[in-house]
Amino acid sequence: MPARASRRQVAIVGGLLLAVLLPAFVSLGLWQWRKAEAKTALQTELDQRSHDAAIALPTLPAAAADIEALRHRRVSLHGRYDAARQVLIDNRTHREQAGYHVVTPLQLEGSTMHVLVNRGWVPAPADHATLPTAPVPAGPVEVTGIAVVPASRFFNLAAQPTTGWSAVWQNLDLERFRSAVPYPLQPLVVQLDAASPDGFVREWPRPDERADRHRSYALQWFGFALSSLGIWVYFLVRRP
Repeated sequence: MPARASRRQVAIVGGLLLAVLLPAFVSLGLWQWRKAEAKTALQTELDQRSHDAAIALPTLPAAAADIEALRHRRVSLHGRYDAARQVLIDNRTHREQAGYHVVTPLQLEGSTMHVLVNRGWVPAPADHATLPTAPVPAGPVEVTGIAVVPASRFFNLAAQPTTGWSAVWQNLDLERFRSAVPYPLQPLVVQLDAASPDGFVREWPRPDERADRHRSYALQWFGFALSSLGIWVYFLVRRP
C-alpha cells in the first residue's frame, strides 16, 4: 500500500510539474527555432535581391508595400549629403574593436526627400570624450548601396534626449530622427557599397548571423523537454 501511494504521488506531483515545464520548454525551443528561420530567410532574400541591377530610390514617401519591395535591393542615390545632421551610432564593433557607424542624411536630387546612408564604421579614439573625424563630401554625389529596414525595437543604456540635437546616438531610432529634422525621410537606411566613394569600413553583418546558435539553443530546450518527460516516466514505472 505505501508503495502504491508513493507511486501515485509521483504520478500526480510529477504530472503537474511536467504540465508546466513541458509546454514551457517546447515553447522556448520553437521561439529559438523561429528566430533562426527568420534570419535565414532574410539572408536568402539578401543573397537573391542584392545581385540585381541597382534601382533608383523613389523620391515619394515609401508605403509599407514599397518598403517590402525595396528591402535588400541595391539602390542608386543621386543628391547631396546633409553634413549638419550626421550622427554617430555608438557601441558598434569591428573585429572586436569599439567604434561608431557614421549615418548621414542624403537629399535625393530634384526633391526634398531624404534617406539615411550608413557610410560605415570608424574606430573610437582612445579618449571616448573625443569624437572621430568623419568628413562629409560637399556637392552632388552618386552612390549605391543596399536598402535595409532599421530595427524599431532596441535597448538604450540611458535615456535619450527628446529635444535638441546630439552628434552621438546609442541606436538609430528612425522615428526620433524623423521628428528632429525639417524634411521628409524615407523609412529605410542604405548601407553604402564598398565600391562607393566617401565611406569607411563597410563589412556589414549578415542577417543570418548567429542563426546556428539559435538552432543550438532550440535543440537544448527540446532536449530539456524530452529529459523531463523521461525522468517522470522513469520514476513512474520503476519498481519500488
